[in-house]
Amino acid sequence: METRVIEVEVPGRNEVTYREVAQLLARGDIAAIPTETVYGLGADAFNAEAVAKVFEAKERPSFDPLICHLPKAAALHDIADVPPQLEGLVNRLAETFWPGPMTLVLPRKSCVPDIVTSGLPTVACRVPQHETMRGIAKALGHPIAAPSANRFGRISPTSAAAVMKELGGRIPLIIDAGACTEGLESTILLPCTDEKGKPAVQLLREGPITREKLRGICRVLHNKKKGADTTKTMPSAPGQLPSHYAPIKPLLLHNPRLPFSPEPNVAYGLISYQGDSPLARQETWSHVECLSPGSGRLAEAAVRLFAVMRAMDEREDVQVIIAEELPETGIGCAMMDRLRRAAADRS
Repeated sequence: METRVIEVEVPGRNEVTYREVAQLLARGDIAAIPTETVYGLGADAFNAEAVAKVFEAKERPSFDPLICHLPKAAALHDIADVPPQLEGLVNRLAETFWPGPMTLVLPRKSCVPDIVTSGLPTVACRVPQHETMRGIAKALGHPIAAPSANRFGRISPTSAAAVMKELGGRIPLIIDAGACTEGLESTILLPCTDEKGKPAVQLLREGPITREKLRGICRVLHNKKKGADTTKTMPSAPGQLPSHYAPIKPLLLHNPRLPFSPEPNVAYGLISYQGDSPLARQETWSHVECLSPGSGRLAEAAVRLFAVMRAMDEREDVQVIIAEELPETGIGCAMMDRLRRAAADRS
């Protein structure tokens, strides 16, 4: 299969392109579409056969559910039933963070095919900030079911070039709108009630909408264990698998203040936060990539994380990747979540 690439301007007047892509999706095909977080591999969420093509192209297991991307917040009620006791909370979250990188897991309506939700009684929904995904969903008239546009378990793509390396020849179309502005997948929340019966959210996946931002809206409940859930149970929402976002090469986490003891005859590459840590100053590394050179800005590091992981994975002079542990505050929590999953045992 030949993979075609269409470039769009963002922001810009791209309605003709949106209609063209929507027509392709309406025919039951799939396309890689940019969002502000990562590029997604999209299909008409109401077309089970089309969604099956997404799973096939990605080699994604059928037990891992997808996120439905909506053109506007009002479309949430087309696919989800919001419990009355949570309606106020859901409305506040939507008004505050949509369009944006927040996904809500809510009871599904019967119109959503089982393949989208992996047979779960809930559906994951978000309104992306990126006008391209919203514009195509609006032109289609249906939600777009879209996981990240990469082979299952691999590093999420934040550019059209990365999508081409992952899925070129497997999908018919990539929409190129440049680099993603957030660089990490959306925060996933399960609206619920706490032990006192008050509205709260269960934090299922860390992301750009941080705990600090959420605490301004409601109580945030999350797992006591840091990082990936290492249980072997099937995921209850997207983004729950213990090993994910991973390069082909082994990746290990290391404290940047402690020395690293290399094994003989192994070429190591280092992903450093700023490039000035004691670890980065070791004469051990075949190559060093910095996430936020010199400035130490977590937001910049988050945008660069997947691109830097991919660049290191592609280097011929690196056999094993060492990644510095990052400050677990704000977006740093989401970055460490991704790095822990990338470093998880994939055997």
